[in-house]
Amino acid sequence: MNTTPNISVAPMMDWTDRHCRWFHRQLSAQTRLYTEMVVADAVIHGPRDHLLGFHDIEHVVALQIGGSDPAKLAQATAIGAGYGYDEINLNVGCPSDRVQAGRFGATLMSEAPLVGECFRAMADATEVEVTVKCRLGIDDQDVHIELPRFIETVASAGCKTFIIHARKAWLKGLSPKDNRTIPPIDYNLVHAMKARFPDLEIIVNGQLEDVSHAAEIMGESLDGAMFGRAAYNTPWILTEVDSHWFAADSFQPSRLEIAERLIGYAESQEGSDRSTKALIRHVMGLFAGEPGARLWRRTLSENLSKKLPPSEILREGLSAMLDVSRAA
Repeated sequence: MNTTPNISVAPMMDWTDRHCRWFHRQLSAQTRLYTEMVVADAVIHGPRDHLLGFHDIEHVVALQIGGSDPAKLAQATAIGAGYGYDEINLNVGCPSDRVQAGRFGATLMSEAPLVGECFRAMADATEVEVTVKCRLGIDDQDVHIELPRFIETVASAGCKTFIIHARKAWLKGLSPKDNRTIPPIDYNLVHAMKARFPDLEIIVNGQLEDVSHAAEIMGESLDGAMFGRAAYNTPWILTEVDSHWFAADSFQPSRLEIAERLIGYAESQEGSDRSTKALIRHVMGLFAGEPGARLWRRTLSENLSKKLPPSEILREGLSAMLDVSRAA
């Protein structure tokens, strides 16, 4: 395993927007952050600043792109790299109906040669690192045969880094939500891919609960770990990343101090960015597992329904938590 592992928060639709990433960066300086998946056509033809803009504080930050047309992916990659992203990632794992209809995401697990063409086109369009995030396989594929074949084919096109969600995607019969939980996890197969392709960077994703669990799953061989829902629902786990893997002893603020930072951030954004209200949803888990966690969530939810400015909602939440702190 690399001496400095690649630790990240997964790209998650409707979750890892710029506000969520700003919040996560307050909890860890070293964790790599990813955007939500953006379709290549949207990058090319859509409102780029809205879709691709990010705060400098987010670095190291990666843009995930979806698509299956090499020329469009190359163009989208060049555009994304121009915004200053540190990595461009190709989505070969999303199982949604929209993705299936568009012939990209997890459907590409059955089209390794095309993924290789897409990767090569993207890599030729930028000097920024291009990576691939995939599943173990799809539907009735024999993953022990098809996954190594997929990796070998895409690696032959030049890909050096594979982020593997350690479960299949069932495109027939399971919803995207079910695909995140029902197909069984197989970390052993991810380890087998590292053993088979030792020169590749292999990063594991899927059902990682916290830093200690991720470290256990990585063992001595895997090159990194990508947190998904755990980082969103219990974000405080990210505060352990820097000290565990990067020997960083920097000052760690308290949850109350993070809440104060969030208020200042919301105030700086809400006048010009209507999407700032999403920040409230992203920080519901700030006090997860702590006394008053339910009060924090309820206070935010109730004030969100009143359509107050995000900074005022957060101020109400902080006030409630300060009362809890004084009473302890």
